[in-house]
Amino acid sequence: MLSQGSKLYSILNYKCPRCHKGDLFIHKGWSYTRFSEMPEECPCCHQRYEPEPGFYYGAMYVSYGITTGMLIAILVALNVLLEEVTMPWFLGSLIVTLLLFYPFIFRMSRAIWFNFFVHYDKDVAASAQCQ
Repeated sequence: MLSQGSKLYSILNYKCPRCHKGDLFIHKGWSYTRFSEMPEECPCCHQRYEPEPGFYYGAMYVSYGITTGMLIAILVALNVLLEEVTMPWFLGSLIVTLLLFYPFIFRMSRAIWFNFFVHYDKDVAASAQCQ
């Protein structure tokens, strides 16, 4: 099981990478209208969620990696399911999949990117008081 203190725990649960208590995003679930809203700081340890302007531009590279993985998975699945993969089938499945999973890709890439730069601190986590 994932335990507090691991990067994977913070990423998969969308928790603050510093204390693993505060949520990275305001709304939980698969909201297509408000999936990107983040508080300015962690309500528990007061870690700023945007350390500098444009910080999350680098998350686009992580998103590119996730999207490429999905593209390969779709291509393999279509090759297994269909005798001949045509461009319309491939593009249609890719577009539908990316539209369905866009909130997931966005949130996951931001969580991974943030965890590259902010590390778990057990002393901060022990003293963090959530509001």
